[in-house]
Amino acid sequence: MSRKYFGTDGVRGTVGTFPIVPDFVVRVGYAAGKVLAKHSADEHPTVLIGKDTRISGYMLEACLQAGFSSAGVDIVLCGPIPTPAVAYLTQALRLTAGVVISASHNPYSDNGIKFFSNEGMKLPDDIESEIEQELESGVAKCVDSSRLGKAVRLDDAAGRYIEFCKSTISGKVDFKGMKIYIDTANGAAYKVAPAVFHELGAEVTCEFNHPDGLNINQGCGATHTETLSERVAKAGCDVGLALDGDADRLIMADAEGRVYNGDELLYIIVCDRLRKHPVAGVAGTLMTNYGLEKRLGEMQIPFDRTKVGDRYVLERLLEKGWLYGGESSGHILCLDRQTTGDGIVSATQVLSAMRRTGSSLAELTQDLHMLPQVLVNCRLAPGFDWTRQKPLIEAREEVEKILEGRGRVLIRPSGTEPLLRIMVESEDREEAQTLAERIASTIK
Repeated sequence: MSRKYFGTDGVRGTVGTFPIVPDFVVRVGYAAGKVLAKHSADEHPTVLIGKDTRISGYMLEACLQAGFSSAGVDIVLCGPIPTPAVAYLTQALRLTAGVVISASHNPYSDNGIKFFSNEGMKLPDDIESEIEQELESGVAKCVDSSRLGKAVRLDDAAGRYIEFCKSTISGKVDFKGMKIYIDTANGAAYKVAPAVFHELGAEVTCEFNHPDGLNINQGCGATHTETLSERVAKAGCDVGLALDGDADRLIMADAEGRVYNGDELLYIIVCDRLRKHPVAGVAGTLMTNYGLEKRLGEMQIPFDRTKVGDRYVLERLLEKGWLYGGESSGHILCLDRQTTGDGIVSATQVLSAMRRTGSSLAELTQDLHMLPQVLVNCRLAPGFDWTRQKPLIEAREEVEKILEGRGRVLIRPSGTEPLLRIMVESEDREEAQTLAERIASTIK
């Protein structure tokens, strides 16, 4: 389906610019409510709405509430809460769907709307397609007054989710004696993340946990980890966690100067599971480091790549019947624990692996050799079709032969700029740089 409003992760944009404007968001609520009501057996379908800490969340929450109510759908409001908490609570409370108001790792000036099914997973493509068709049909209407939806607030939403996060590790494991640094990106996990790890026994130091509506992801969180290891050391902690604005991503660091991305953390979790049972397979994306693919191959674990986006990783896992996958950016899927990417749950899994083995992050990843990645961006002229450029294709094929079995080439257009991104992985960074520039030089 060609998507007009929905991207890979819902509807997103700059607040005040279409489609993130009040009248359209009311229409989104009405259209989604009408479609969900059609597929629900309940007399009054019910949706749960959560949001991150952006100032625009207040406005968008009110707009969505009006839209759903006018479609005859009841609403449960959670206030600021992580995206994965909405997925969990929607399923746990047997509701019709969950809605998150968030632009994830983007700056505060952006916002978005994404949906979860009653199973706590991203809304299926066919349902999103129906919502798009309903949006195209015109303005939001209104059911008879007797059928309007009602709204209630779930006051203990955070507490329920905290207990869920704690339940994802064995009751025999705790984090007593561990000193953990947490960067919540001034986002949705600013209250719940410190509580989870404190209640599991850790000594917690938390920063970037004072949201003001404008500082979400601002020089902090999972997308700004340049000084994460330094901050961990300064706080006298053993390990650091960095979440993004809606807390579905996780990046970690130690106090020795190392930062560990999603590929490395996924590897730790997979190895921990292998101590208990076989792992059928692992899914990653086009951006997953070749070092992880190579190491999993040595371990006789099948590995599949998908398009960039945790939505596509989840689809592949469900298709294959696998449980584990993720992205370098920190989205990690453990379907034996949670239905979606969850930064806090991912952290509990990694930390429990450290606790069970008595090993550090460095020791748990010592057999995983990540390859240097070099990225060269080439600006394209309007209408330039790189797939038809013979010199470029030939250069790529030559480089792939050079790197066969020890590296990788990825060429893909940017989704937001007139750029062609050329990424080369090799065991030698200088070689990767040279080969990436060789391919780029063919573009005129």
